[in-house]
Amino acid sequence: MRLLKNIKLWSSAFAMAMCGIVSSCDFLDVVPVEQPGLSDATQDAESTLGFLYSCYAGVRSPMSYTDSEASTDEYALPELWGHAAHKVAYNLNTPQNLIDHRWGSFYRFVGQTHLFLQELENARGISEQQRTEWSAEAKFLLAYYHFEVLRFYGPCPITDSYIPQDTPNASYNGRSHYDYVTEWIVNMLEDAIRSGLPDTRTKDVSEWGRATTVIAKALKARVLMYAASPLWNGSFPYPEWQNKNFETPGYGKELVSKTYSREKWVRAQKACEEAIDAALSNGNDLYRNEEKYAEQNVPLPYIPGINTSTPEGEAFAKKVLLMRYVTQMRPSEGNKETIWGLNATDDNYIASIPTRVLKLNGGNWYSGYSGISPFLYTIEHFYTKNGKLPKKDKTFYAKEDWLKSAGISDREDIININIAREPRYYAWIAFNGGDFSSTLCAGQPLKLELRNGEKQGYNPELFNRDHCVTGFLCQKYIQPNLNLSANNSWNLQHKPKPLIRMAELYLNLAECQAALGNDDALDNLNIIRERAGVPALTKKDISKDMTLMDWVRNERFIELWGEGHRYFDIRRWVEGPKYLAAGKREGLNAEAKVNPTFEEYNQRVKVPQPYAWENRMYIAPVFYNEVYKNPQMVQSPGY
Repeated sequence: MRLLKNIKLWSSAFAMAMCGIVSSCDFLDVVPVEQPGLSDATQDAESTLGFLYSCYAGVRSPMSYTDSEASTDEYALPELWGHAAHKVAYNLNTPQNLIDHRWGSFYRFVGQTHLFLQELENARGISEQQRTEWSAEAKFLLAYYHFEVLRFYGPCPITDSYIPQDTPNASYNGRSHYDYVTEWIVNMLEDAIRSGLPDTRTKDVSEWGRATTVIAKALKARVLMYAASPLWNGSFPYPEWQNKNFETPGYGKELVSKTYSREKWVRAQKACEEAIDAALSNGNDLYRNEEKYAEQNVPLPYIPGINTSTPEGEAFAKKVLLMRYVTQMRPSEGNKETIWGLNATDDNYIASIPTRVLKLNGGNWYSGYSGISPFLYTIEHFYTKNGKLPKKDKTFYAKEDWLKSAGISDREDIININIAREPRYYAWIAFNGGDFSSTLCAGQPLKLELRNGEKQGYNPELFNRDHCVTGFLCQKYIQPNLNLSANNSWNLQHKPKPLIRMAELYLNLAECQAALGNDDALDNLNIIRERAGVPALTKKDISKDMTLMDWVRNERFIELWGEGHRYFDIRRWVEGPKYLAAGKREGLNAEAKVNPTFEEYNQRVKVPQPYAWENRMYIAPVFYNEVYKNPQMVQSPGY
């Protein structure tokens, strides 16, 4: 788990050492007589490994509420926060007013990785086995960074060697066809797998997070599934978009496929199967430890309508806690589900914690930001306890009764939509009248009072920026035993953010199978559902009203909720208008007034923010200067 710290330290040192060689930054006017040179970065094994760590430093966490990934239909944020997520969702991301500029960062790390490969040939004090393995890791990173550009910006330039600063602009590469870039990435990953990546990294905990064959195969499967998806498989909304000057070998000036290819799904399915086999063979599997809560002295959570003193109620509550641990456990703590993770800190936990959690010894309240607020779309698309959508479960409440009180004594604010739901709902969603966490409030759960302006409710005089937007809150980023004491001390431990986890692999395979009309997709969906305590699907559940692909996509929405996938999924499915257009995002009437009545609060309303959708948002714009300085480049369509 020391990898991220090492990356940060080495990245800082390496950036200063390389400044005069690969960039034009000026830290000091007076330069010391002896400066570190490029050769110093590979003078011994430790320096060379540090150089390699610096190449990992561009790996991004997909779970930050401040970035584009948070701009979808999963959750709202207070409008005054004004993060990139808002501006992307409002369609304000333009070449002249770039909100989320990843292009330069990713290509900077591509260049740094090429520089590492160049210098690795002459590195001193390392074995040939190290040289081979570290070269394979660099190839993996080149594939990763190119894919991150590809899925964010669409067809992109391939940088297959280090580009010196004095390279003439006319020699820069333009965008290559999406399929050509995909093939280049896949070839690079396969080369890395063949040429030295280890299968696992279990000997030294400091190596956790570095590339393995399992990670590379999992990434390859994702790359090919994206290429098979509608956006890049015949349904791109700007089919005539193409290069003006630059040509891709075999494709000419074209950038996107204009016709559907079933073979892309066949190839992606095979890659998914290979990735799952590799993961299982090397010890990865879904996290299933239902007793971890007992090891940490976490009490079973309150669940409305569930009696946890009965065997059935206890089993259900254990599933709830199990699902809270899935993304909040380290591999060293027994979690083998995370195939690749990033041990990065972020503020998602504090953005999720409600206001006025606990009055401290000094008399002040401790408050979180209370801002990650699930939309009603989320609330209505987690399943009932029967494994069905609420609107399709004939045993569930009628829709006109969803926002009425469930009539629970001492918890009258709990509404019917929060009753009889599946374990993941209670694991990750919090609601008025229910409990937030199990130990947060000095070892006790926090009972939410989201209508009370003196507690967790809307009150601009107390909390101008920070408040719940939709009437629901998020618990997915909260470690199950998180505990704040009255003396303002925490037991907070930042957990790795899953970049790829086992559940995604099964869902990727299920999507490929569904696209090919293969009912085996049910088996892979049921692996996920069974672990979560949700009844299995059968062929009888598939109909025109809820197709196999509908089940796959909704299962993906639930299981991977808040993990950064939805942003890319909606786009690759070409379903932006369906989910992200103006007027689509709804919540309860949580921002209307201070201390509203039950009836005033529990109304369905459009979240009053200027959300918008245009088809140009399927890929991001490139900063205008990148296009201006490179005569081979074309701007993303619609910008």
